Amino acid sequence: MEMATLASDSMAGLGCPSGIRTSALHYSLSTSRRVTFPLRDNKTHVRYNSKKGLIVCEGPTVVVKSVNDELQSQGNPSLKGFLHISDFDKNSIMHILQRAAEVKAVIKSGDRTFQPFKGKTMAMIFAKPSMRTRVSFETGFFLLGGHAIYLGPDDIQMGKREETRDVSRVLSGYNDLIMARVFAHQDILDLATYATVPVINGLSDYNHPCQIIADALTIIEHLGGLEGVKVVYVGDGNNIVHSWLLLASVVPFHFVCACPKGFEPDPATVEKARNAGISKIEITNDPAEAVRGANIVYTDVWASMGQKDQAAYRHERFKGFQINEALMKLADPNVLFMHCLPAERGVEVTDGVIESPNSIVFPQAENRMHAQNAIMLHALGL
Repeated sequence: MEMATLASDSMAGLGCPSGIRTSALHYSLSTSRRVTFPLRDNKTHVRYNSKKGLIVCEGPTVVVKSVNDELQSQGNPSLKGFLHISDFDKNSIMHILQRAAEVKAVIKSGDRTFQPFKGKTMAMIFAKPSMRTRVSFETGFFLLGGHAIYLGPDDIQMGKREETRDVSRVLSGYNDLIMARVFAHQDILDLATYATVPVINGLSDYNHPCQIIADALTIIEHLGGLEGVKVVYVGDGNNIVHSWLLLASVVPFHFVCACPKGFEPDPATVEKARNAGISKIEITNDPAEAVRGANIVYTDVWASMGQKDQAAYRHERFKGFQINEALMKLADPNVLFMHCLPAERGVEVTDGVIESPNSIVFPQAENRMHAQNAIMLHALGL
């Protein structure tokens, strides 16, 4: 692997710390083992310069990498869309995460010459409305050159006015990609079965893979990696938990779910994660014990969309599972707080926790767009 010194480049021009060695390196992402995520301590971070390419400051070394090499490498088109994290192996998931960091650096730079979705359209089916899912997908697809079409609950009435299999085939004829945010997981499976274009799971009652890829990207940015990290989820054993479990069946880390009795995650999904033998998995009903030594404390609303009629009952059952300052003190001193949003402040989390310096909720929300861009690139084989 050849390296050449760039003596003529100034450190300030690269936007990296002073007193570092600068080298140029061009290689294909598909063959490289180098991981170049932004770290919290700034020893490693990704920047983008339209003339020089992706600039990676790695401690005492700066690496300048070709945008064509890094961003135009082929994904794995053999899998149809993105339905569950566990449909992919570890290398594929890490590849998606690395591309997310790199494409994020390009977008944050203000450069708009990287347009892999130019001339492409995406149909976005929303059986469930969502601000973050719509804006992150639509904006991300647009920034990379594409056009996204919003189809709300009344536009299709999938499964009522028209069968899912028919919707899938019709939309496939018009678009290059389908994203769907639905209630029943079977709707996602049916869309993928009958589609002739990739289908992205924007959320189902069973899992939420795009959210957890964004979460993993956020953890890597702040902690430098995912392996060895203790992630503790406190609350309902819902679709977020299922996606964390599916990630844990592929990438090694320590995952704990603390939930009230009767609100545990799907037993088959827990068993799948444990049988993979990749990660340490714990399911408990004791939040105080669960968060001890936690690097990440994570929660979600206690009553999701479609469960609001159960809100009063759930609030009673979830007493003692609120993420508050007292619970956070039991975790690692440098613990970070995460929430997939929207949050009911004063219910599952206090205002003090979500607004604390240890909260990374809003960088986490922004990373939905960057993670999904990488997922769409991978699904389209771009």
